[in-house]
Amino acid sequence: MRFRQIHLDFHTSPFIEGIGEAFDRREWQERLRDAAVDSITCFSSCHHGWSYHPTEVGRMHPHLKFNLLREQIDACHEIGINVPVYLTAGVNEMKGLEHPEWREIDFEGRWSGWNRSPLEPGFPKLCFNTPYLDYLCRQIEETVTLFPDADGIFLDIISQGPCCCKYCMAGMKADGFDPTKPEDRLAYARKVLLKYYQRSTAAARSRNPKMPVFHNSGHVTMGDTEILKYFSHLELESLPTGGWGYDHYPMSAAYCRNLGMEFLGMTGKFHTTWGEFGGFKHPNALRYECAAMIANGSKCSVGDQLHPSGRLDKSTYEIIGAAYRDVAKKEAWCDKVESAARVAVLGKGAATGIRGDYPGDVGVARVLLEEHIPFDFVDSKMDFLRYGCLILPDEVRVDETLAGKLRDFLAKGGKLILSGTSGMASDRDEFLFDIGAEFSGASPYLPDYVEAAPKFAPEFVGTPFVMYGRSQQIKVRSGESLGKVFDPYFNRTYEHFCSHQHTPYRMEPSGYDAGVCGRSILYFAHPVFTIYRGWGAVAVREYIGRAIRRFLGGEIQLEVSLPSQGRATLMRQKEENRYVLHLLYANTILRGGEVKLSGGNLSATRPIEVIEELNPCPPAKVSLKLDETPRSVKFVPEGHEVPFTCRDGRVEFEVPAFTCHRMVEIAY
Repeated sequence: MRFRQIHLDFHTSPFIEGIGEAFDRREWQERLRDAAVDSITCFSSCHHGWSYHPTEVGRMHPHLKFNLLREQIDACHEIGINVPVYLTAGVNEMKGLEHPEWREIDFEGRWSGWNRSPLEPGFPKLCFNTPYLDYLCRQIEETVTLFPDADGIFLDIISQGPCCCKYCMAGMKADGFDPTKPEDRLAYARKVLLKYYQRSTAAARSRNPKMPVFHNSGHVTMGDTEILKYFSHLELESLPTGGWGYDHYPMSAAYCRNLGMEFLGMTGKFHTTWGEFGGFKHPNALRYECAAMIANGSKCSVGDQLHPSGRLDKSTYEIIGAAYRDVAKKEAWCDKVESAARVAVLGKGAATGIRGDYPGDVGVARVLLEEHIPFDFVDSKMDFLRYGCLILPDEVRVDETLAGKLRDFLAKGGKLILSGTSGMASDRDEFLFDIGAEFSGASPYLPDYVEAAPKFAPEFVGTPFVMYGRSQQIKVRSGESLGKVFDPYFNRTYEHFCSHQHTPYRMEPSGYDAGVCGRSILYFAHPVFTIYRGWGAVAVREYIGRAIRRFLGGEIQLEVSLPSQGRATLMRQKEENRYVLHLLYANTILRGGEVKLSGGNLSATRPIEVIEELNPCPPAKVSLKLDETPRSVKFVPEGHEVPFTCRDGRVEFEVPAFTCHRMVEIAY
């Protein structure tokens, strides 16, 4: 896979004329070459249903007069740029209009997808259990026949809802599913989706069994590894300004780098998200986003949308070039890497394999990012023994199979961090591990308060601070108490309430502990990661961070004096006998706000997390615990030697002030 890719959307209405008429091979090549692009995904077919080349299966765009895709591929290959080919799969306006019986229908009889009414603009979602799948596979086969030199096939919008179209209703009945049961509809939808993967992948490889194939559904669901045999690589869609935010990609990458597959991050040049013509993010934002991708073990993809004229936008490729020229200098230290993290997270999504925005999973990632503790995400099938510490955030219930694997992990010297109901049995409120405390059930109060013990207390708070999630009532019998829980006078109800929000705490402690720090298990009685995800209280994060550091002691892998907005990852290049420490820094800020708009091409707005200035990061002290003895420390790609000392299995050095991204090579 190439490091510097473009995903070039080209969803073009049939009501626009002059398609591709401004395409100029030399200008196309010059724009891509100047922007340091080495791969660009171009379109065979788009969401509107049109093809951008002559076709006997589909229909060429009515206002396209030549084979645009052929021209794009030839122009790129002439200068050594790869061209994967895109086909729309899950949505298709043309086929949805011609064959409404091919559309997904929910159990209420309504169309699924982006436009649920004929009066709404948007693309119809099609069901893969209808004859549409036959049509799609013929399209894919034709594309790989017409373009055998394509450098991959990209299939988009891959999902299958619990559909109740006539084909799915008949299929459920024939296969013994009960369509009146939501769980049966979901199970049948999964069966249909697997059929899509099998048939579409076979079609993509019908001429070349080694054709790279990617099926895009946004990002990879943690724990859903059954489908990965149909993928050659992964592309993790994560547009920070498109609603994902800047902490989404590191979390997604922290899981995918454990799957043994090459992957790339996919951001966009847009100020908002896909399909925004004339929208530009600041060049500094794209520079940071690309640095974050390579710092997390991936390659880069930037989304753009080609103007109907076929001409690449000059400003867009100047912005992309500023980021990609920087990436090109750093690739040697970012290829064939593996995470060196010694902390892993087994979140609810990974434990269940069910996609969802689980707040505890997001919260733990944010805590670790801001505390600069390198981490991976794992699922229950992965090897836990690679790590020294495993975190189960907030609501990860445990069945006997997982419990056995965790007990083995503990027996072999591993450490567990649990919080809330994590570590309890999947079928009852009982801990399956000795957390070092007596358990009395869930607290009747919400919220309550924690007065942290001095070793765990936030730097700026020594009195009880509010905890916005329900605690489990425990009394420590071995290990260190994290602090005391203080109950409110009463819960806030219509019968009794106090002030604007919640009731203040009683002056005497409740008799229950906020958590317990033992030799092999650290337990937080509150769902602390969900609390941090929801409220972002710095006091809560500091409390969590101090407890983790106290628990891990000398085994803490990285200590670095970055500001909380700094980010740190540690990668290893085994073939080169070196580690690469990545330090990142940018100030993100919410811009814009909610404005209700309607009509034309406008919709309601929302705040957007953006990066404009790249302010210098202050000097940072670094202490790394490594198994190997370093022979040199350098800033790369510059090659400057860095003075360092080795003490008690740790290598220590200082990083002067830097802007955006600093890479440090530790060779051994």
